[in-house]
Amino acid sequence: MANTSSRTLRLLSLLQNHRHWSGSELADRLGVSERTLRRDVERLRELGYPVGATRGTDGGYQLAPGAVLPPLLLDDEEAVALAVGVGDAAQSGIAGMDEVSLRALTKVVRVLPPRLRVRVDVLRAMTLSAAASGPVVAAGVLTAVAQACRDQERLRFGYTARGSARTEREVEPHRVVALRGRWYLVAYDLGRHDWRSFRLDRLTDPAATGSRFRPRLLPAEDAVAFVQAASGAPAPYTVEVLVHAPAARVRQVVGRWGTIEPVDQDRCRLTMTSTSLDWPAQALGNVGAEFEILAPAEFAAHVREWGARFVRATRATA
Repeated sequence: MANTSSRTLRLLSLLQNHRHWSGSELADRLGVSERTLRRDVERLRELGYPVGATRGTDGGYQLAPGAVLPPLLLDDEEAVALAVGVGDAAQSGIAGMDEVSLRALTKVVRVLPPRLRVRVDVLRAMTLSAAASGPVVAAGVLTAVAQACRDQERLRFGYTARGSARTEREVEPHRVVALRGRWYLVAYDLGRHDWRSFRLDRLTDPAATGSRFRPRLLPAEDAVAFVQAASGAPAPYTVEVLVHAPAARVRQVVGRWGTIEPVDQDRCRLTMTSTSLDWPAQALGNVGAEFEILAPAEFAAHVREWGARFVRATRATA
């Protein structure tokens, strides 16, 4: 018979992999009596795992959703799949998902054995994902940089800027930013005595130095604004439109590039964020339904200009 700790872990693994177990099946799998099984189940409950039990002919045990999330037991394939999926979710473009997913990815990768970290990086590099439309960043790089930001710890890394040779940098990391399918580090460069943004796909071998620092005042409204200013990219527009079509129909056309909220059976609110007003106008044309522009005024003017241009184009054949 296995020792109590390993048997308890085995029991937890079985409960996670099967919706419902009869007491006799579980006892047989573990090689213990049903009395010992009941003690092991009680031990899991004391640790915070909500194990439900039912009596009778169809009675048995199952792991129910709990008030808190207990630790999960994952095999190698499950751990790799989870890390890859969370990494893609971080670049999904869904509001707030980048920061939450990055925290989750940091926790997962931190406990992965080195051999599994390599598998995660290879899979993410070789898999084309609609969620991750920009250059793929190795999970180890992403999490090492995020942890240094969180711990306010100086960071060293190699960096290859566009058209330049690799240089060694030491920085005080501030924030990690996901923007337009790319990851950036906003940091104070100690060698250049100024704030910089670094693309993570051009960054290699990040290593925390162990030296803590007091945060400096960022010369921008926030880290996203700093990256936008540093890259010279225009500020994005947030377009809000009331579409006179069912949400399901609009979702088929727009997909993940917009947020769709049903208003009633025949109308929905569509929100899209883009640095160009052409894309929302084209998407709405593809929907093929009446719509009302709620914001911004620039989009209303843009659509009027498009409409006038199309009307002028028809005069040549009238």
